[in-house]
Order: sequence, then structure tokens, then C-alpha cells
Amino acid sequence: MTRQRPSSRRRWHPARLAGAAVALLPFWFAAPAEAATRVAVFGFELLDTSGEASLGGPKPAEQHRLDLITGEVRQRLTAAGYEVIDLAPEAARIEEATPFRNCNSCELPIARALGAQIEVIGLVQKVSNLILNINFQLRDVETGKVLRAGSADIRNNTDESWLRGISYLVRNRLLDPPLTGKAAP
Repeated sequence: MTRQRPSSRRRWHPARLAGAAVALLPFWFAAPAEAATRVAVFGFELLDTSGEASLGGPKPAEQHRLDLITGEVRQRLTAAGYEVIDLAPEAARIEEATPFRNCNSCELPIARALGAQIEVIGLVQKVSNLILNINFQLRDVETGKVLRAGSADIRNNTDESWLRGISYLVRNRLLDPPLTGKAAP
């Protein structure tokens, strides 16, 4: 007597096939992914009210820190799914318009020309070599409406203190709660 081996082929019941097809429908007909929100992150500026201000602009160490925190904001926005756009095509207009704190929203047309949907501008106020304040605004480029703003006082004029201040602002003011609507990635 010979024994028959069970078939290794699985037989799919029509109900199972229909269920599998229905489960895969969203993947077959999924809408194309939307493009990431385009963000213009302008360089943070320094307002030195400490009495140590130089006519030539920020001291080299402070310019380094301004670049450091601007880069940190750009990096964190990119990691959060935003498309941080290159400002180089409008470098001449940016140079002419700065400091933005004195120009009554003159950066908005620059951000529009770059194709940005939202913009981030920032200011560090140096009260003394020990007390500094980091501020930012995130605005809708089309309307000019402020979507988010934040401020953090820091102590000590070092790379570490500036990075801690901007880290706090990004985590707790810029990205939390998550941006919605036009500002969402």
C-alpha cells in the first residue's frame, strides 16, 4: 500500500482572494505623495545691546554661533520632513535688506521669489556676555501671518549654550505641537 502525500500547494479560497485584493486596493490607487513644505530659513541675526558691540558687526565667535544655530534649525527642519531651500539665488537681496529686524517684513518678497511656503527668521539679543536671548518667528509667506514664535533666555556666551537654547526652541516651540495646514511637511 502506498500512502499519498498531502499536496504542498495551498489552495486559496475565493473569499480569501477577494479579501487580499480589497486589502491591497489602497496601495494600487494611492494618491501621489505631496511635496514637502518649502521653508526659507534666513540666517539668525545679532542685536548687541551689551555695550560690547562692534561697528563691523558680530565678533567672529558670535558670527560662528549665529551660523551654528541657523544650521541647526535647517538640519532639524529637514529631519522633520521639510524642504529647506537654498537662499543663494537671492543672496544679494538678502544682503541689501538685512538686518530683517529693521525692514518691516522685507524678507517676505525674497522668500516668495525663492518659492518658499513658510519662512523662519531669528534674532539673538546679547544683553551682556552672560545673558542672551534667542528669538524666532515662523511665518506663512503668502499672507505674512506669524504661525509660530518663540524665545529662550540663555546664560553664557558659548557654542554649547547657544545650541541648547535653539534645541529647546525647535523642540518646544517650532515643532511641538506638530505644524498643521500649509506649514505641515
